[in-house]
Amino acid sequence: MSLDNLSLDHSSLENLQSIKWEEVELETVNPRMKRRIVTGERMTVARIYFQDGFVVPQHSHEHEQITQVISGTLRFSFGKDRSEVVDVGPGGVVVIPSNLPHEALCIGEVEEMDMWSPRRDDWLDGTDDYLRS
Repeated sequence: MSLDNLSLDHSSLENLQSIKWEEVELETVNPRMKRRIVTGERMTVARIYFQDGFVVPQHSHEHEQITQVISGTLRFSFGKDRSEVVDVGPGGVVVIPSNLPHEALCIGEVEEMDMWSPRRDDWLDGTDDYLRS
């Protein structure tokens, strides 16, 4: 579909983005995590690359999160007590409600995509300290 044929009002056209992942800057968050981020006014999507054994520390946020694993496995632990454990492998998707504590162990080299609403301003302004150590 050509973007030339879309019939949108002018304000929508100003915010329209057509992006190729390989053209988005690859950010090194820490030695075991890299990511590419695309954001709109109300949501953020990220393509994330983890090394085997990396642990995304337990955290929670107001954002609803949808994670799709492309390769490798993410072993999620949910709840403050980490009592619910879910393995998500290639082709798997997990929907994480707002404010649910979660962490993830990367099993193998992991490539995945995360989507959040509302958008992740902490990821955009670099205040996502829980990932940077």
